[in-house]
Amino acid sequence: MGDDQSIGVIYVEDDEDVRIGGVQALELAGFSVSGFAAVETANASVRADMPFVVVCDVRLRGKSGLDWQADLRRLDPDLPVILITGHGDISMAVQAMRNGAYDFIEKPCSSEQLVSVVRRAAEKRRLTLEVRSLRSALSDRQAIEASLLGRSPQIQEVRRLVSTLASTNVDVTIYGETGTGKDVVARCLHNHSGRRAGNYVAVNCGGLPESLVESELFGHEVGAFTGATRQRIGKIEYANGGTLFLDEIESMPLSVQVKLLRSLQDRSIERVGTNKPIAVDCRVVAASKTNLFELSEKKLFRADLYYRLGVAFIELPPLRERREDIPLLFEHFTLDAARRFERDAPILEEQTMSALLAYFWPGNVRELRNVADRFVLGVLDGKAINKSGFGTSDLSLPRQLENIERSIIEDALRRKQGDVQATATLLGIPKQTLYDKIKRLAVNVDGIREGSIVRSGT
Repeated sequence: MGDDQSIGVIYVEDDEDVRIGGVQALELAGFSVSGFAAVETANASVRADMPFVVVCDVRLRGKSGLDWQADLRRLDPDLPVILITGHGDISMAVQAMRNGAYDFIEKPCSSEQLVSVVRRAAEKRRLTLEVRSLRSALSDRQAIEASLLGRSPQIQEVRRLVSTLASTNVDVTIYGETGTGKDVVARCLHNHSGRRAGNYVAVNCGGLPESLVESELFGHEVGAFTGATRQRIGKIEYANGGTLFLDEIESMPLSVQVKLLRSLQDRSIERVGTNKPIAVDCRVVAASKTNLFELSEKKLFRADLYYRLGVAFIELPPLRERREDIPLLFEHFTLDAARRFERDAPILEEQTMSALLAYFWPGNVRELRNVADRFVLGVLDGKAINKSGFGTSDLSLPRQLENIERSIIEDALRRKQGDVQATATLLGIPKQTLYDKIKRLAVNVDGIREGSIVRSGT
């Protein structure tokens, strides 16, 4: 909302001539005005956070303006309500202002006076809604950062995409290896969307027997097949008004892909055993470990379904490509495990952290969480480490050492808020040596410095 004219006016006055004059004066001033003769009819147009101000006569044939103002204050305490009063109602209007009304105008009033008061109220409303919007965006951003932990550029880009796409209704496809957090991202998209009050329905397409996929997705009627003794609501129908998460969609049988495509295009489903269409409005978030376009080129995935789903994409990086996030993630998982197991969180030794940083992490974040659980339970000994595969990284020794050195430098920079001189002192090396290492290891000092500023300011 860039100006007062983006704020509308609800004008309630039972005297038709006065109402027509007031509406015309406000419309000539550039406002969009809805005129009503009674509170009862105007009330249907009112909702919290609406971009309007209210102008209402105190004395009306039905519900009075004073009673309505009290109702509106309970609905939205910051909604500006301007009362129009006769001479004998001024004391009541003053009391109403003490109870939260924005202002009052005494009858008869000039068009200039009416427009002036409404314009001030509209500016107040505009600023209030802008502040609310900013606070909501900040709250969503903080919640997304709490769910998608990490400081690496890759995970920051993921958070940016989630924040951008969450408020839209666009279907999203998430790519990522096993354990990278595809379900976490899908839940973030749902929880920060306008569909958050609806159901979040997750379906693992790879975990369903082919004979049951249609019934699980679309539901079935009684007698649709042997054993169908009662009606079943399918996953898609259950997600109506919410989000449908189709994990491992690449494993969905081609025959079911045809029916899914038709359902997405028509936004309706037919339960197995009936031809009656049922309207469904759900957002689809698909996830795949492999590139669906490449599969469609090989005729292993329907191309028309790929293009139907392929509107927006989020690619999740494997943990080995964002090793700088490992210390933060491991600390988070350790504290979480300590709460779940009712144990004290143990202190991580430097040798163990070095092993964590050097490992290839084929199971990604999920595997890191499991290691943190074992660490808290006290079973992460030498034998357990060997079983977990530590030290069997596919990376060469120089690459592993580079990753460890990079993580140590980045952690030290964060502790010193990006101050290179202070970091060099902390690490016990000359400042120029640190600069050489930063350049060789491609350490993003500016990004670390900006992240430190954001955290210190929150």
